[in-house]
Amino acid sequence: MQNLDVVTFGEAMAMFVADESGELSTINCFTRRLAGAETNVAIGLSRLGLQVGWVSRLGDDSFGRYIRRTLDGEGVDCSHVTVDPRYQTGFQLKSKAENGADPVVEYFRKNSAASHLSLADFDRDYFLSARHFHATGIAPALSDSTMEFAIHALDFMREAGKTVSFDPNLRPSLWPSENVMIERLNRLAFKARWVLPGLAEGQRLTGLAQPRDIAAFYLERGAELVVLKLGPQGAYFRTADREGAIPAAPVAQVVDTVGAGDGFAVGVVSALLEGASIADAVARGNRIGAFAIQVAGDMDGLPTRAQLDAVEQS
Repeated sequence: MQNLDVVTFGEAMAMFVADESGELSTINCFTRRLAGAETNVAIGLSRLGLQVGWVSRLGDDSFGRYIRRTLDGEGVDCSHVTVDPRYQTGFQLKSKAENGADPVVEYFRKNSAASHLSLADFDRDYFLSARHFHATGIAPALSDSTMEFAIHALDFMREAGKTVSFDPNLRPSLWPSENVMIERLNRLAFKARWVLPGLAEGQRLTGLAQPRDIAAFYLERGAELVVLKLGPQGAYFRTADREGAIPAAPVAQVVDTVGAGDGFAVGVVSALLEGASIADAVARGNRIGAFAIQVAGDMDGLPTRAQLDAVEQS
């Protein structure tokens, strides 16, 4: 079995992005792309030269085959992706964003193959082959079995001495209630070493307003590093003995904000795994987040190592 730098799990979907602006019901032509927070991160890390594995379930359908082919082409290891003929692969429709506004997204994922991921899909040796585990709060919202998988994986990897990152990635529509969402996402966040919320997410999950206080909330409950994404203001980080604010990277034009947080995670995780300082890691997170929001697809703007090096060395 190959050694991995990073392992992650979650749901990937086929995404159809409108070719023109307007209400989705009026659009005739769409461009197919790949969607999924965890696959965005996996692809971004792979483009930077890291060995990445992704665990999931896909339907035995054209969407599933498209996702697998795309990930294979990006160098992401899919050896622990199960094809489940009983359920379909999810998909989504996405409007064409204008003037930097958030696009409208409609999901068709209920009872998807990925929502049936369970502890039976957890291979301890495969996870142990990775030195880092990245998780988000999206897959655990899909079903009780995916939540159980997330809890087990987080506990297992932290107890094994691995670094673990968690991006809450709030999706309120997937949860039965606000209280359930907050309780379960915080339960997961408390198991991670690196917690990476957006400011609004942190405020919602903790009831606190200021980045410094939100960071303290998670540091007091087991995190070693908390980084809050502040949008155009950059990012704030805090550990037990240091804190800092890193300005945002310049952006020529905002095209699509979806995927910015995943790009940020790619930057922070990759840099920390390479031994960079926290400040430099957060700065890279800002840079890759800036790459991501200047194109229409969720992961299309994630840079290769050569593209990132050109920016970091300029």
